[in-house]
Amino acid sequence: MCTVCGCGDGKVVGQSHHHDHDHDHHHDHDHDHDHDHGHRHDHHGHGDLHFGQGPAGTEVPGMSQARLIEIETSILSKNDRYAAENRAFLRGREVLALNLVSSPGSGKTTLLVQTIKALTGLPVAVIEGDQQTANDADRIRATGAPAVQVNTGKGCHLDAHMVGHAMEHLKIASQGILFIENVGNLVCPAAFDLGEDAKVAILSVTEGEDKPLKYPDMFTAARLAIVNKTDLAPHCDTDLDLIDDNLRRVNPGIQILHLSARTGEGMAGWLGWLMAELAAKTGRQAAE
Repeated sequence: MCTVCGCGDGKVVGQSHHHDHDHDHHHDHDHDHDHDHGHRHDHHGHGDLHFGQGPAGTEVPGMSQARLIEIETSILSKNDRYAAENRAFLRGREVLALNLVSSPGSGKTTLLVQTIKALTGLPVAVIEGDQQTANDADRIRATGAPAVQVNTGKGCHLDAHMVGHAMEHLKIASQGILFIENVGNLVCPAAFDLGEDAKVAILSVTEGEDKPLKYPDMFTAARLAIVNKTDLAPHCDTDLDLIDDNLRRVNPGIQILHLSARTGEGMAGWLGWLMAELAAKTGRQAAE
């Protein structure tokens, strides 16, 4: 489970859970609920409340900030060990791994489908993360690319352990691309390394210009931001320049691309970025 949201473990849909390596995924969550409830709730003014001012950046009733930090550190350290295993596996095969993150409805799956169709001749595999259903994995498989669905149940993000299990069920060819489509959520996926080379944050123009300011951790963790559904911008009175400004306010080094996966406008820039990243990955590996 996650200290921030209390989410549970995921499962690979339709797959056996017998694995050659032992992944101990039982997180240490001894939640004590007999602590004093004397929390200090900071106010923005106008009666607004702020619960994220402590060292842990969050509050859980009955738990001290020190205990929250201790639990989160334990969870993330275990996750990082699995992420290191995933990264070593992918590095050995010169595979570019990208963690696609966004809120629900940003167009991640449509973007993936169009991307796979455009990357003809290049080995591509996909791990799909959702709380329930295999709908997105079925859409990916319809393109001919191999895909594994990971249903997280009440969980709101993928972790490195889930991704490691999913990779065991995929035929990941050398010098290709592994796309990991994370659960639609702009909070918890920011903290979890999956062994990827980069997080790619997708933001649709229908979500408003202030999303990067509301969810800064995600856009700070991302190396590339894709502003999707640009064909709808005129109908939503969306200021694309303001989106870019807000992205750079929280992450001055972030790369930004504008595109419409539905119309294809701007897709060339995204495909060019992918090919440059893949060339850099294989070139680094060849030189080592």
